[in-house]
This record gives sequence, C-alpha cells and structure tokens, in this order.
Amino acid sequence: MDLSIITTLAQSAADLEGTSADAGKAIALGLGGGLGAAGAGVGIGYIFGKMIESVARQPELRDELTGIQWLGFALTEACVFYGLVAGLLAFFL
Repeated sequence: MDLSIITTLAQSAADLEGTSADAGKAIALGLGGGLGAAGAGVGIGYIFGKMIESVARQPELRDELTGIQWLGFALTEACVFYGLVAGLLAFFL
C-alpha cells in the first residue's frame, strides 16, 4: 500500500473530535483495508501458484492460460479497490 494513503488516513484519524463513533469508524476502516489487502495477497498468490503448476503439467497451453491468469489477477485486485472505496465512503459519510 502506498505510504501517502497511510499518512492521509492517520491524519484524518488524528483530526477526529474524539467521539467513540468516529473512533469506531477509523478502526473499522483500518481493519477492513488490512483484511482486504491480506485477502487479495492470498488470492493473487493462489492464482500465480496454480498458473505455475498448470504450465508445468501442460506447457503447450501456456498462451491460453496466461490470458486467464491476468483476468483473474485483475478481478482480484478490483475487489480490493471496491472494498477500499466502500470503506472510505462509510468512513467519510
């Protein structure tokens, strides 16, 4: 994750007025973003691991499998970004 995003989130958490509802929102945003990133890491690792296994078993299908691999990678990353945007919307609204 980019450090500028972390810095921005830390500054916005520091600017809270101290209510427990705002603190709960900040904690939920941090947990949601962290768990979403961990889930994406596991998913992407699984995709690339299975790609290596598939090419080792049938090298002649490498070109066909590569397109499917990148599609799976893009969809996994999109889920992370949707989760991050939903967390930010819930935090600021």
